Amino acid sequence: MRFLYFGRPSWRPVFLLGAAVFFCKVGESHASGLYFSDRGVRPMGRGGAFVAGADDAGSIWYNPAGLADAGTSLLIDASYLHFSSAYSRELRVVDADNTVRHVTSPTVRGSAPFLPIPTAAVSFAIDRKQTWTLGAGVVAPYVALANYPDVVQGQPSPARYALGSFAGSVLAIPGLWVAYKPAPFIRFGVGIQALVGVFKTTVTFSASPQDRLLGAPEQPEFDSQSRLSVGPIIAPTANAGVIIEPVRWVRVGISGQLPMTVSADATLKVRLGSSVAFDGARVSGETAHVRFRLPGILRFGIEGRPTESTRIEVAYVREFWSAHRAIDAQSVDIAIDGIVGAPPSVAMPPIGIPRNFVDSNSFRLGVEQFFDIGQYRIDARLGAAYETSAVPPAYLSLSSLDFSKLAATAGLGFHIGRRWRLDAVYAHYFMASTRVGPEIAKIPRINPLSGNAPAEFVNGGRYSANADLFGVGVNVTF
Repeated sequence: MRFLYFGRPSWRPVFLLGAAVFFCKVGESHASGLYFSDRGVRPMGRGGAFVAGADDAGSIWYNPAGLADAGTSLLIDASYLHFSSAYSRELRVVDADNTVRHVTSPTVRGSAPFLPIPTAAVSFAIDRKQTWTLGAGVVAPYVALANYPDVVQGQPSPARYALGSFAGSVLAIPGLWVAYKPAPFIRFGVGIQALVGVFKTTVTFSASPQDRLLGAPEQPEFDSQSRLSVGPIIAPTANAGVIIEPVRWVRVGISGQLPMTVSADATLKVRLGSSVAFDGARVSGETAHVRFRLPGILRFGIEGRPTESTRIEVAYVREFWSAHRAIDAQSVDIAIDGIVGAPPSVAMPPIGIPRNFVDSNSFRLGVEQFFDIGQYRIDARLGAAYETSAVPPAYLSLSSLDFSKLAATAGLGFHIGRRWRLDAVYAHYFMASTRVGPEIAKIPRINPLSGNAPAEFVNGGRYSANADLFGVGVNVTF
């Protein structure tokens, strides 16, 4: 790709950065909390194999060393992850006489709202030889999106204890980067980023006093609705990378991103259930603190360029999800007063949602072929990626829905002149359904009244999902 150079500072970098911020206004997020897929329209056309071959502003996510080849440019793209899922719940219930029963609930189905996930990034080559390149941008990880009904076959949804609405959440990862190319065969890049925004969710918990004193474990009258708002969130991180060309037709890239720790104040507003036990009850206080950890990422890729118009990359990505052990919510001043059959005032206990994720591995292959049709250059892209799940079966739930999956991807780039490139991508994800036996399920029902004894776990059942990715973008060089 040919880049045009501006010999001295001008208004263009300011314009590009303003355009990036304007077009990357991140909307409501209904995320499951996992990176379902890697990101970017052009990179995903290559199956996410964009570590050694990174050479435009999309490098900020995969390998910031690639900014050294981006020149002065603007990249804007958006993708829609069409995600649908189905869950048939199985619950293991131990009666007062220690009789064990398995209860199956009707299948609940979730579907994705239309919510494009954006990228906006700019790069600016400081000098004619592009020895130094600066970058700025905003990204948002691709996550599995689904909404679930509140009622299934006239009964409260079996999903109610596992997943609530995330409406109103606004999250993004802005950052600044710099790349350095001291010689034609080597490039370095480093950047600082932060997960910022506000996370909101509704949570249903059972406030049935312990030992089934007043009602059954999932008696709807004891279901209490809560609204949790976490933020403002500022979780800093950094990434860095290097690209080496040992020979003209081979590029080797390696990059890494540090983990992020979300530790933020929160407000928790609770509406108690309709049971007569709550007729004189009230909730006092609403302050809490939430903490969880998101993974570091390591990427490695080798790209071959057997001809000027052909690129083939194999890449390996490891996401260190074993750092994500739990989501902890610590009450500061929240208590429930006046519940029949309970002490006069019951302080909201710490709520820990166990996650116990494991590291995931991704193996990728991407091909990009350039050819001309008349006066226009076309970039044809194909890719495949296999990724292992970060969620052990015992911890699989609608709030952490992740499968081992195979992605088949295809993309196109259409060049208009020497400055404009229009991109498109389509990907389909193949996933096998997973059954979590209720005897191995490990996600407990949340209960602020010390829980129903004996403990019961609510994530058993069969899970399945389908997903397709659609994306478009534009890259402009100056």
